[in-house]
Amino acid sequence: MAEPHPDGAAPALDVTPDVAAAMEALLLGEEPTLTRVEVAERAGVPLDVAVVLWHQLGFPHRTDEDVAFGGSDVEALRLTADLVRIGVLSPESQAALVRTWGRSYARLAEWQTTLLAGLAVAGGDPAGGLTRLAGDVLPRVEALQSYVWRRHLASAAQHLLEDAGALTTSEARMSVCFIDIVGYTTQSRSLDGAELVQWVDRFEQDTTALVVDHGGQVIKTIGDEVLFTVAEPAAAVAIAMELTARGADDADPFPAVRAGVAHGAVVRRLGDVFGSTVNAASRLTSAARPGTVLVDAGVHEALAGDDEDARAEGSPWRWRRVRRVSAKGFTNLEAWRVKPPRDDD
Repeated sequence: MAEPHPDGAAPALDVTPDVAAAMEALLLGEEPTLTRVEVAERAGVPLDVAVVLWHQLGFPHRTDEDVAFGGSDVEALRLTADLVRIGVLSPESQAALVRTWGRSYARLAEWQTTLLAGLAVAGGDPAGGLTRLAGDVLPRVEALQSYVWRRHLASAAQHLLEDAGALTTSEARMSVCFIDIVGYTTQSRSLDGAELVQWVDRFEQDTTALVVDHGGQVIKTIGDEVLFTVAEPAAAVAIAMELTARGADDADPFPAVRAGVAHGAVVRRLGDVFGSTVNAASRLTSAARPGTVLVDAGVHEALAGDDEDARAEGSPWRWRRVRRVSAKGFTNLEAWRVKPPRDDD
Protein backbone atom coordinates (compact mmCIF):
# COMPACT_ATOMS: atom_id res chain seq x y z
CA MET A 1 0.00 0.00 0.00
CA ALA A 2 1.30 3.45 -0.87
CA GLU A 3 2.03 5.73 2.05
CA PRO A 4 0.91 9.38 2.24
CA HIS A 5 3.72 11.78 1.49
CA PRO A 6 4.98 13.39 4.73
CA ASP A 7 4.80 16.96 3.41
CA GLY A 8 1.16 16.66 2.36
CA ALA A 9 1.84 16.17 -1.36
CA ALA A 10 -0.19 13.66 -3.34
CA PRO A 11 0.75 10.08 -2.38
CA ALA A 12 2.08 7.79 -5.08
CA LEU A 13 -0.63 5.54 -6.47
CA ASP A 14 -0.13 2.29 -8.35
CA VAL A 15 -2.68 2.99 -11.08
CA THR A 16 -2.95 0.89 -14.24
CA PRO A 17 -3.90 2.45 -17.59
CA ASP A 18 -7.33 0.79 -17.38
CA VAL A 19 -8.04 2.35 -13.99
CA ALA A 20 -6.83 5.75 -15.23
CA ALA A 21 -9.11 5.51 -18.27
CA ALA A 22 -12.06 4.50 -16.08
CA MET A 23 -11.38 7.43 -13.75
CA GLU A 24 -11.27 9.87 -16.68
CA ALA A 25 -14.55 8.53 -18.03
CA LEU A 26 -16.15 8.82 -14.59
CA LEU A 27 -15.03 12.41 -14.10
CA LEU A 28 -15.97 13.55 -17.60
CA GLY A 29 -19.20 11.55 -17.74
CA GLU A 30 -18.19 9.64 -20.87
CA GLU A 31 -15.37 7.81 -22.59
CA PRO A 32 -13.43 9.81 -25.21
CA THR A 33 -14.63 9.11 -28.75
CA LEU A 34 -13.63 12.23 -30.69
CA THR A 35 -10.48 13.94 -31.93
CA ARG A 36 -9.99 17.68 -31.55
CA VAL A 37 -10.72 18.10 -35.28
CA GLU A 38 -14.09 16.38 -34.88
CA VAL A 39 -14.93 18.44 -31.78
CA ALA A 40 -14.23 21.71 -33.58
CA GLU A 41 -16.27 20.63 -36.62
CA ARG A 42 -19.30 19.60 -34.54
CA ALA A 43 -19.17 22.80 -32.49
CA GLY A 44 -18.85 24.96 -35.59
CA VAL A 45 -15.68 26.57 -34.28
CA PRO A 46 -12.45 26.91 -36.29
CA LEU A 47 -9.85 24.41 -35.13
CA ASP A 48 -7.20 27.08 -34.53
CA VAL A 49 -9.60 28.97 -32.24
CA ALA A 50 -10.42 25.79 -30.31
CA VAL A 51 -6.73 24.96 -29.87
CA VAL A 52 -5.98 28.46 -28.56
CA LEU A 53 -8.82 28.15 -26.04
CA TRP A 54 -7.59 24.77 -24.82
CA HIS A 55 -4.07 26.15 -24.44
CA GLN A 56 -5.35 29.13 -22.47
CA LEU A 57 -7.29 26.79 -20.20
CA GLY A 58 -4.10 24.84 -19.56
CA PHE A 59 -5.28 21.54 -21.02
CA PRO A 60 -2.67 19.01 -22.22
CA HIS A 61 -1.56 19.18 -25.86
CA ARG A 62 -3.31 16.77 -28.22
CA THR A 63 -2.59 15.94 -31.84
CA ASP A 64 -5.24 15.79 -34.56
CA GLU A 65 -5.22 11.98 -34.30
CA ASP A 66 -5.64 11.67 -30.51
CA VAL A 67 -9.07 10.39 -29.47
CA ALA A 68 -9.26 12.39 -26.24
CA PHE A 69 -12.55 14.29 -26.36
CA GLY A 70 -16.28 13.72 -26.05
CA GLY A 71 -19.64 15.36 -26.34
CA SER A 72 -19.04 17.61 -23.34
CA ASP A 73 -16.12 19.21 -25.17
CA VAL A 74 -18.37 19.93 -28.15
CA GLU A 75 -20.96 21.57 -25.90
CA ALA A 76 -18.28 23.61 -24.11
CA LEU A 77 -16.99 24.98 -27.42
CA ARG A 78 -20.54 25.83 -28.52
CA LEU A 79 -21.17 27.69 -25.26
CA THR A 80 -17.92 29.60 -25.66
CA ALA A 81 -18.89 30.59 -29.20
CA ASP A 82 -22.28 31.75 -27.88
CA LEU A 83 -20.62 33.96 -25.24
CA VAL A 84 -18.40 35.50 -27.91
CA ARG A 85 -21.38 36.03 -30.22
CA ILE A 86 -23.48 37.86 -27.60
CA GLY A 87 -20.52 40.00 -26.54
CA VAL A 88 -19.81 38.57 -23.08
CA LEU A 89 -16.38 37.35 -24.18
CA SER A 90 -14.89 40.18 -26.21
CA PRO A 91 -11.66 39.63 -28.15
CA GLU A 92 -9.89 41.92 -25.67
CA SER A 93 -11.01 40.05 -22.54
CA GLN A 94 -11.33 36.49 -23.81
CA ALA A 95 -7.71 35.40 -23.41
CA ALA A 96 -7.27 36.84 -19.91
CA LEU A 97 -10.61 35.51 -18.65
CA VAL A 98 -10.04 32.02 -20.02
CA ARG A 99 -6.53 31.90 -18.55
CA THR A 100 -7.94 32.94 -15.17
CA TRP A 101 -10.55 30.18 -15.34
CA GLY A 102 -7.90 27.64 -16.27
CA ARG A 103 -5.46 28.58 -13.50
CA SER A 104 -8.16 28.78 -10.83
CA TYR A 105 -9.73 25.43 -11.62
CA ALA A 106 -6.37 23.73 -12.12
CA ARG A 107 -5.29 24.69 -8.59
CA LEU A 108 -8.65 23.66 -7.14
CA ALA A 109 -8.61 20.32 -8.97
CA GLU A 110 -5.05 19.55 -7.83
CA TRP A 111 -5.96 20.18 -4.19
CA GLN A 112 -9.17 18.14 -4.40
CA THR A 113 -7.42 15.23 -6.10
CA THR A 114 -4.68 15.25 -3.47
CA LEU A 115 -7.34 15.13 -0.76
CA LEU A 116 -9.15 12.21 -2.40
CA ALA A 117 -5.87 10.36 -3.01
CA GLY A 118 -4.98 10.61 0.66
CA LEU A 119 -8.31 9.11 1.65
CA ALA A 120 -7.98 6.36 -0.96
CA VAL A 121 -4.52 5.38 0.29
CA ALA A 122 -5.79 5.18 3.86
CA GLY A 123 -8.50 2.72 2.74
CA GLY A 124 -6.01 0.08 1.55
CA ASP A 125 -7.09 -0.01 -2.13
CA PRO A 126 -5.73 3.23 -3.65
CA ALA A 127 -6.89 2.85 -7.25
CA GLY A 128 -10.31 1.37 -6.50
CA GLY A 129 -10.82 3.65 -3.52
CA LEU A 130 -10.06 6.76 -5.57
CA THR A 131 -12.61 5.73 -8.20
CA ARG A 132 -15.29 5.01 -5.59
CA LEU A 133 -14.61 8.24 -3.73
CA ALA A 134 -14.79 10.29 -6.90
CA GLY A 135 -18.16 8.80 -7.80
CA ASP A 136 -19.53 9.48 -4.33
CA VAL A 137 -17.96 12.88 -3.73
CA LEU A 138 -17.99 14.51 -7.16
CA PRO A 139 -21.73 15.34 -7.37
CA ARG A 140 -21.65 16.90 -3.90
CA VAL A 141 -18.53 18.96 -4.61
CA GLU A 142 -19.92 20.10 -7.96
CA ALA A 143 -23.17 21.26 -6.36
CA LEU A 144 -21.33 23.03 -3.56
CA GLN A 145 -19.01 24.81 -6.00
CA SER A 146 -22.01 26.04 -7.96
CA TYR A 147 -23.57 27.36 -4.75
CA VAL A 148 -20.39 29.15 -3.66
CA TRP A 149 -19.99 30.68 -7.13
CA ARG A 150 -23.56 31.99 -7.16
CA ARG A 151 -23.20 33.44 -3.65
CA HIS A 152 -20.07 35.28 -4.75
CA LEU A 153 -21.89 36.46 -7.89
CA ALA A 154 -24.65 37.90 -5.73
CA SER A 155 -22.14 39.63 -3.46
CA ALA A 156 -20.16 41.03 -6.39
CA ALA A 157 -23.34 42.27 -8.05
CA GLN A 158 -24.40 44.04 -4.86
CA HIS A 159 -21.04 45.81 -4.58
CA LEU A 160 -21.16 46.73 -8.25
CA LEU A 161 -24.64 48.23 -8.04
CA GLU A 162 -23.73 50.19 -4.91
CA ASP A 163 -20.84 51.79 -6.80
CA ALA A 164 -22.38 53.49 -9.83
CA GLY A 165 -18.98 54.35 -11.28
CA ALA A 166 -17.96 50.70 -11.39
CA LEU A 167 -20.55 50.08 -14.09
CA THR A 168 -18.68 52.28 -16.55
CA THR A 169 -15.05 51.99 -15.47
CA SER A 170 -12.68 49.42 -14.01
CA GLU A 171 -11.15 52.04 -11.71
CA ALA A 172 -12.33 52.69 -8.15
CA ARG A 173 -11.10 54.40 -5.00
CA MET A 174 -10.42 51.93 -2.22
CA SER A 175 -7.94 50.92 0.43
CA VAL A 176 -5.35 48.27 -0.32
CA CYS A 177 -3.48 46.36 2.38
CA PHE A 178 -0.74 43.74 2.45
CA ILE A 179 -0.34 41.57 5.55
CA ASP A 180 3.12 39.97 5.59
CA ILE A 181 4.43 37.25 7.93
CA VAL A 182 7.63 38.30 9.70
CA GLY A 183 10.44 35.75 9.63
CA TYR A 184 8.63 33.38 7.28
CA THR A 185 11.80 31.91 5.77
CA THR A 186 13.34 31.15 9.16
CA GLN A 187 10.12 29.67 10.52
CA SER A 188 9.54 27.53 7.42
CA ARG A 189 12.93 25.89 7.91
CA SER A 190 12.01 24.79 11.42
CA LEU A 191 8.72 23.13 10.43
CA ASP A 192 8.07 19.96 8.47
CA GLY A 193 5.76 20.05 5.47
CA ALA A 194 2.53 19.29 7.30
CA GLU A 195 3.30 21.77 10.09
CA LEU A 196 4.15 24.51 7.59
CA VAL A 197 0.89 23.95 5.72
CA GLN A 198 -1.09 24.09 8.97
CA TRP A 199 0.72 27.26 10.06
CA VAL A 200 0.10 29.08 6.77
CA ASP A 201 -3.50 27.83 6.63
CA ARG A 202 -4.20 29.30 10.07
CA PHE A 203 -2.71 32.63 8.96
CA GLU A 204 -4.80 32.72 5.78
CA GLN A 205 -8.00 31.54 7.48
CA ASP A 206 -7.87 34.02 10.37
CA THR A 207 -6.90 36.90 8.09
CA THR A 208 -9.66 36.10 5.59
CA ALA A 209 -12.30 35.84 8.33
CA LEU A 210 -11.38 39.26 9.73
CA VAL A 211 -11.29 40.88 6.29
CA VAL A 212 -14.71 39.51 5.38
CA ASP A 213 -16.16 40.60 8.74
CA HIS A 214 -15.09 44.17 7.90
CA GLY A 215 -16.69 44.08 4.46
CA GLY A 216 -13.41 43.56 2.60
CA GLN A 217 -12.24 41.12 -0.03
CA VAL A 218 -9.12 38.98 -0.07
CA ILE A 219 -7.63 39.41 -3.53
CA LYS A 220 -4.93 36.77 -3.27
CA THR A 221 -2.57 34.95 -0.96
CA ILE A 222 1.11 34.70 -1.85
CA GLY A 223 2.55 32.18 0.57
CA ASP A 224 3.55 34.42 3.45
CA GLU A 225 1.44 37.39 2.40
CA VAL A 226 -2.23 38.30 1.99
CA LEU A 227 -3.47 41.14 -0.21
CA PHE A 228 -6.94 42.50 0.49
CA THR A 229 -9.05 45.52 -0.40
CA VAL A 230 -11.84 47.32 1.41
CA ALA A 231 -13.80 50.44 0.60
CA GLU A 232 -13.07 52.46 3.74
CA PRO A 233 -9.53 53.18 5.03
CA ALA A 234 -10.73 52.94 8.65
CA ALA A 235 -11.69 49.30 8.08
CA ALA A 236 -8.33 48.53 6.46
CA VAL A 237 -6.43 50.06 9.37
CA ALA A 238 -8.63 48.28 11.92
CA ILE A 239 -7.90 44.91 10.29
CA ALA A 240 -4.17 45.59 10.08
CA MET A 241 -3.98 46.78 13.69
CA GLU A 242 -5.85 43.76 15.04
CA LEU A 243 -3.67 41.31 13.13
CA THR A 244 -0.40 42.94 14.19
CA ALA A 245 -1.65 42.96 17.81
CA ARG A 246 -2.43 39.26 17.60
CA GLY A 247 0.98 38.55 16.12
CA ALA A 248 2.65 40.37 19.02
CA ASP A 249 0.79 38.24 21.59
CA ASP A 250 2.97 35.32 22.64
CA ALA A 251 -0.12 33.41 23.78
CA ASP A 252 -1.73 33.67 20.33
CA PRO A 253 -0.59 31.12 17.69
CA PHE A 254 -1.15 33.74 14.96
CA PRO A 255 2.25 34.61 13.44
CA ALA A 256 4.01 37.94 13.84
CA VAL A 257 3.10 40.20 10.90
CA ARG A 258 3.59 43.68 9.50
CA ALA A 259 1.30 45.65 7.23
CA GLY A 260 1.12 48.49 4.74
CA VAL A 261 -2.08 50.32 3.78
CA ALA A 262 -2.66 52.77 0.93
CA HIS A 263 -5.84 54.49 -0.21
CA GLY A 264 -6.53 55.79 -3.69
CA ALA A 265 -7.38 54.87 -7.26
CA VAL A 266 -7.22 51.15 -8.03
CA VAL A 267 -7.71 49.36 -11.34
CA ARG A 268 -9.77 46.16 -10.97
CA ARG A 269 -9.40 43.37 -13.50
CA LEU A 270 -10.44 39.71 -13.32
CA GLY A 271 -10.47 39.62 -9.56
CA ASP A 272 -7.07 41.29 -9.20
CA VAL A 273 -6.06 44.91 -8.52
CA PHE A 274 -3.37 47.06 -10.10
CA GLY A 275 -2.01 50.59 -10.00
CA SER A 276 0.16 52.91 -7.94
CA THR A 277 -2.03 52.50 -4.84
CA VAL A 278 -1.32 48.76 -4.83
CA ASN A 279 2.38 49.42 -5.39
CA ALA A 280 2.43 51.94 -2.53
CA ALA A 281 0.84 49.45 -0.13
CA SER A 282 3.43 46.84 -1.12
CA ARG A 283 6.36 49.24 -0.59
CA LEU A 284 4.98 50.36 2.78
CA THR A 285 4.71 46.75 3.90
CA SER A 286 8.33 46.08 2.98
CA ALA A 287 9.40 49.18 4.92
CA ALA A 288 7.30 48.44 8.01
CA ARG A 289 9.03 47.05 11.08
CA PRO A 290 7.76 43.76 12.57
CA GLY A 291 4.45 44.26 14.36
CA THR A 292 3.78 47.71 12.87
CA VAL A 293 1.39 49.25 10.36
CA LEU A 294 2.46 51.94 7.89
CA VAL A 295 -0.06 53.97 5.90
CA ASP A 296 0.25 56.42 3.03
CA ALA A 297 -0.95 60.00 2.71
CA GLY A 298 -4.31 58.89 1.32
CA VAL A 299 -5.14 56.90 4.46
CA HIS A 300 -3.74 59.55 6.81
CA GLU A 301 -5.67 62.37 5.16
CA ALA A 302 -8.92 60.39 5.27
CA LEU A 303 -8.59 59.46 8.95
CA ALA A 304 -6.47 62.16 10.58
CA GLY A 305 -6.78 65.22 8.36
CA ASP A 306 -4.11 67.81 9.18
CA ASP A 307 -3.07 66.09 12.41
CA GLU A 308 0.52 65.11 11.66
CA ASP A 309 1.64 63.13 14.69
CA ALA A 310 -0.87 63.09 17.52
CA ARG A 311 -4.25 61.50 17.87
CA ALA A 312 -6.82 63.14 15.62
CA GLU A 313 -10.14 64.03 17.15
CA GLY A 314 -12.55 61.14 16.91
CA SER A 315 -9.84 58.72 15.72
CA PRO A 316 -9.20 55.51 17.69
CA TRP A 317 -5.51 55.62 16.74
CA ARG A 318 -2.45 57.84 17.07
CA TRP A 319 -0.25 58.81 14.14
CA ARG A 320 3.48 59.21 13.92
CA ARG A 321 5.05 60.50 10.75
CA VAL A 322 8.09 58.53 9.64
CA ARG A 323 10.81 59.34 7.16
CA ARG A 324 9.79 59.05 3.56
CA VAL A 325 9.93 55.54 2.20
CA SER A 326 12.43 54.95 -0.56
CA ALA A 327 10.53 53.09 -3.24
CA LYS A 328 11.12 52.44 -6.91
CA GLY A 329 8.61 54.34 -9.01
CA PHE A 330 7.83 56.89 -6.27
CA THR A 331 9.61 60.22 -5.91
CA ASN A 332 8.02 60.96 -2.55
CA LEU A 333 6.17 58.20 -0.71
CA GLU A 334 5.05 59.74 2.58
CA ALA A 335 4.30 57.37 5.42
CA TRP A 336 2.79 57.35 8.90
CA ARG A 337 2.97 54.68 11.54
CA VAL A 338 -0.37 53.89 13.16
CA LYS A 339 -0.21 53.40 16.93
CA PRO A 340 -2.88 52.24 19.37
CA PRO A 341 -4.30 54.81 21.82
CA ARG A 342 -2.56 55.31 25.15
CA ASP A 343 -4.13 53.76 28.24
CA ASP A 344 -5.08 57.22 29.48
CA ASP A 345 -6.73 58.28 26.21
